[in-house]
Amino acid sequence: EVQLVESGGGLVQAGGSLRLSCAASGFTFDDYAIGWFRQAPGKEREGVSCISSSDGSTYYADSVKGRFTISSDNAKNTVYLQMNSLKPEDTAVYYCAAETVLLLLRLWPATPKDYDYWGQGTQVTVSS
Repeated sequence: EVQLVESGGGLVQAGGSLRLSCAASGFTFDDYAIGWFRQAPGKEREGVSCISSSDGSTYYADSVKGRFTISSDNAKNTVYLQMNSLKPEDTAVYYCAAETVLLLLRLWPATPKDYDYWGQGTQVTVSS
């Protein structure tokens, strides 16, 4: 059974940092792409970042480029999202999702409907 468990969310002041973790189990990690998505109240879920566990290629939304860093520890089956210089507009529920790389038409931009496996989400709140 595929499972994704996010952790690391919380409340932080603008300019602060958080590191989200996505612990994966139940599948061969190296064959998958892991995406981070976020959904703010009243808005659609959007792709934030993506990493291909097979070759380590990474992708970022323009809104987070230079502030967020995605990384993967394949030995631990865990993907991280280091978020620095956080802004109030980063406030959202953050989800990690997984999909077989071969089933994705493209890695970026990441589209929520293309991912079959999702975590429960973790809340990130950035106060001004």
